[in-house]
Amino acid sequence: MEPISDALVYIVDDDAGVREALAWLLRSRRLLSESFDSAEAFDAMRQARSAPNQPCCLLLDVRMPGLSGLALFDLLLARGDLAAMPVIFLTGHADVPTAVDAVKRGAFDFYEKPFSDNALVDRIEQALAQSAAHLEQLRQRSSLQLRLQDLTERERDVMDLVVAGLPNKLIADQLDISVRTVEVHRSRVFDKMQVKSAVELANLLRTGP
Repeated sequence: MEPISDALVYIVDDDAGVREALAWLLRSRRLLSESFDSAEAFDAMRQARSAPNQPCCLLLDVRMPGLSGLALFDLLLARGDLAAMPVIFLTGHADVPTAVDAVKRGAFDFYEKPFSDNALVDRIEQALAQSAAHLEQLRQRSSLQLRLQDLTERERDVMDLVVAGLPNKLIADQLDISVRTVEVHRSRVFDKMQVKSAVELANLLRTGP
């Protein structure tokens, strides 16, 4: 799998040796990383920054002094951050049942220490791909919402009837306007929505906000 452009892997582990080894491993696969020695430090960073706007994932140790990895995961889950930032837990043997439960609640995966470097990085790349797909979906929804907001009320009326499959004559009768006026509004709708046909418009709206 090709590295995803601008992707970032967050590493949260209280063991400096683990952080450094993971950062080196990621560099060897051309992946950028940012490390934190505590869940508190990572949480402070996340709250200080806006929502993720680049593909990212989080490598999270389960057991740490202070705020545990599981407690941080619960915070991210409550904030709805997991789709944009999948979480992969790094666990000791005793933490496997906890990690399995977290996966059931939305974590992307877990790896028991010591883990296979290649298997872990392959899974990280899959998590980053999921993050990228989610962010692209959000961008598309935002773009569609802006296009919809640019429509006039009459254009919106015409669009709804076009999508419903009505021909221009029936749209004109239903809205009590001329067929020529319908044609003008229909053309403007297609231009503003950046589509070339009623089918394309219907498909766009079906995946919309």
